[in-house]
Amino acid sequence: MAVRKSPKLAENALWEYALRVVGHRAHAAAELRRKLSRRAESPAALSAVMEKLREYSFVDDRKFSDVFAASRLQNNGFGKIRVLHDLRAKQVAPAIAEQAVAKVFEGTDEATLIQQFLDRKYRSVDLKTFLQEEKNLASAYRRLRVAGFSSQGSLSALRRYNRQAEEWSEPEGLD
Repeated sequence: MAVRKSPKLAENALWEYALRVVGHRAHAAAELRRKLSRRAESPAALSAVMEKLREYSFVDDRKFSDVFAASRLQNNGFGKIRVLHDLRAKQVAPAIAEQAVAKVFEGTDEATLIQQFLDRKYRSVDLKTFLQEEKNLASAYRRLRVAGFSSQGSLSALRRYNRQAEEWSEPEGLD
């Protein structure tokens, strides 16, 4: 099977392509630069298009981070750690990512978020009964950690359903 290569685009064509790309969804600056660099005819064309995108406010990592963090909280119910990790994966500057996460999560109660997450993910089972098995308890703990909740918050929530979680010690250096 032959691999089809996309044609390299001059500055005007790259600008049109960039507008289509940002029209589909928002991108972090580094993510968009990487995507456009695959199609750019020259580094100069890429730089010119990126500057034009910034000029028209189509690329702004601060706005992107705020919207992205709010979306991950409201739509997915993820915790701070996961949202911060996802922003860093999109190559948003650490300081900008941390500010966005702090702003979005200001005034939110992690215990409430954890309870909503558990209710949503385990809606078809009785948690009290389900979490009596150690393997299910461990699975729920891992699921909470992957969703970005602190180890202390995760253990506190699970202790309400199974006293065995009290015996677990909190891993050091994970939060």
